[in-house]
Amino acid sequence: MSESKPATAGLSAESEVVDLCRDLIRIDTSNYGDHSGPGERLAAEYVAEKLAEVGLEPKIIESHKGRASTVARIEGADPSRPALLIHGHTDVVPADADDWTHHPFAGEIADGCLWGRGAVDMKDMDAMTLAVVRDRLRSGRKPPRDIVLAFLADEEAGGTYGARHLVDKHPGLFEGVTEAIGEVGGFSFTVNENLRLYLIETAQKGMHWMRLTVDGTAGHGSMTNKDNAITELCEAVARLGRHEFPVRVTKTVRSFLDELSDALGTPLDPEDMEATLAKLGGIAKMIGTTLRNTAAPTMLGAGYKVNVIPGQATAHVDGRFLPGYEEEFLADLDRILGPRVRREDVHADKALETSFDGDLVDAMQSALRAEDPIARAVPYMLSGGTDAKSFDDLGIRCFGFAPLKLPPELDFAGMFHGVDERVPLDGLKFGARVLDRFLDQC
Repeated sequence: MSESKPATAGLSAESEVVDLCRDLIRIDTSNYGDHSGPGERLAAEYVAEKLAEVGLEPKIIESHKGRASTVARIEGADPSRPALLIHGHTDVVPADADDWTHHPFAGEIADGCLWGRGAVDMKDMDAMTLAVVRDRLRSGRKPPRDIVLAFLADEEAGGTYGARHLVDKHPGLFEGVTEAIGEVGGFSFTVNENLRLYLIETAQKGMHWMRLTVDGTAGHGSMTNKDNAITELCEAVARLGRHEFPVRVTKTVRSFLDELSDALGTPLDPEDMEATLAKLGGIAKMIGTTLRNTAAPTMLGAGYKVNVIPGQATAHVDGRFLPGYEEEFLADLDRILGPRVRREDVHADKALETSFDGDLVDAMQSALRAEDPIARAVPYMLSGGTDAKSFDDLGIRCFGFAPLKLPPELDFAGMFHGVDERVPLDGLKFGARVLDRFLDQC
């Protein structure tokens, strides 16, 4: 009588990745920036169960009730080599179902895509990682070196209860790790029928999420008041919101423009950004914001009754600065806002930048070319931030590499935090194949 095989036997990463991603999307992990959301505990337990099924011993670490992350380690063929970290977050930004074509937490498949909040940010990469790891462990294929897997809470609010908690309180989980891959990199940009660029994130802007406060003189709404806090604050916020910071071409952006110029066969001038961005198609929005510091007003608050002038008004601003330009950014902010505005950080974190070279980069390029013969990997800077900021504190060199082959017409940048977020099914399967090849060479 033959032995019974586990239910997962015979499944490949490519055949499993879509279902894994659907399951994850259907777990609502909305992060409202506090603890009012459902939390990531169910997602952490789901991931842990999938890893335990193939013989790993995952740890679930809860930093606050419901705010859970899952970490596991895979032994490599040569444990003496430095380890590689693959990290992803399980939380997502909130979504209003009334705005969507398909319910954001239903995980529906339509028009060749899997729809839902987190489809590209970043339950797609979580699913690819799970699918590839499960396939490799089922078939006994060890990676060349140890792999640490981290599925993290709270990235969408800065990582305080996820990556930052693990780095500060449980650094031993990452013992021996020298390099990492994570989100928002490895996606395609089709130049022509003979060339597809895959953007590898080697840099990301720093952040200053700020609260602005103006104190004024409270009084009756019918009276003239030349010390109105709302007026003063709104004037300052308007100045900031309309301000265009100067172009600053960093090493990574220069490398990207040089690579793109070579690919397009035409020069791209960073001093004439309108002409340059016009040649970038769907990725112009994503690249354009990596040429300047930015400060976007996002929230306003003041008052409690229509006939009462309040004594204080507040605003929140999402500020992002380029690597090497934090001091200039803060000085510009204070000059634009003026002396009446009090500025304080709600959350701040550093910018990152690494070079586009080394064996890991070669492995990315090789894996992409094996699945897409017209692939060419190029470095780029992410305008936002990821959990890489926390792992950098442990001396880990971080890249964004979540491989996706995308149809040219898809507005990929618009998928992030957008309505009708979705990922092509073929892209998920492509990503699983590339990630598997990458782990053979990493």
